[in-house]
Amino acid sequence: MPFIQINQLAGMPAADKARVIEAVTAAYAEASGKDPAKVWVHVADMPRDSFGVGGKVAE
Repeated sequence: MPFIQINQLAGMPAADKARVIEAVTAAYAEASGKDPAKVWVHVADMPRDSFGVGGKVAE
C-alpha cells in the first residue's frame, strides 16, 4: 500500500487540502496503475516558526 506524505507550512484551508489529496491520489494511481482506494496521502502541517529557508524563519 503506497503512502505519500506532503510536508507544508501550516495555513492551507481544509477544502484545499482535500483537493490536493484527491489530485495526488489520482495522479499516483494513474502513473503507477495502483488502485486509488489503496493509496494513502498524509498532509503534515509544519508551524511557520519551526521552518526556515535561506537562514530565515518562514513568514
